[in-house]
Amino acid sequence: MPRTARKKSNTGIYHVMLRGINQQRIFEDDEDNEKFLLALSDCKKAGGFELYGYCLMGNHVHLLIKVAKEELEQIFRRIGARYVYWYNWKYKRSGHLFQDRYKSEPVEDDRYFVSVLRYIHQNPVKAKLCKKPEEYKWSSYSTLRTHLHNKKHEIQIRKVLSSRVCAMRRRAAERFFRFTRRSDSLRPYSA
Repeated sequence: MPRTARKKSNTGIYHVMLRGINQQRIFEDDEDNEKFLLALSDCKKAGGFELYGYCLMGNHVHLLIKVAKEELEQIFRRIGARYVYWYNWKYKRSGHLFQDRYKSEPVEDDRYFVSVLRYIHQNPVKAKLCKKPEEYKWSSYSTLRTHLHNKKHEIQIRKVLSSRVCAMRRRAAERFFRFTRRSDSLRPYSA
């Protein structure tokens, strides 16, 4: 049966999910998370995409990205090749690491954008890995919070995250962080 064509985003922004094959762990330790973020940063430079948010879970990844000079297929071929090669070398294994193709959902408006970003940051809370989004080490949430309160980290943050998100105004950012920390259902954000 042929694959269903991916929905194209008019904005170029997508919520992308990568899952480990057979739901296996794709991050065993901190070094694995760091290597994935390094691969993501290197591929961001090469592919020119913007990264608005991320969350690395044990057996899957959530990314909120905007494509630029490369399409999603090329971006994830590059990320997969770089990270899987290293992972297979480290754990003396071979073969696929990620299940099927990545999943992607187009993000067409600001309201949905903020809802998806919140969903991504709430993922470790919903999985009971932490009580608050800022407690989870492998998410862009704490990075964004740090940036808001400490300007000296801006260069490191911009290496991974898009300048659009890093440039959030303080008041709007504080509203977003309060919205994300709420434990109610994941309803769309209202300004």
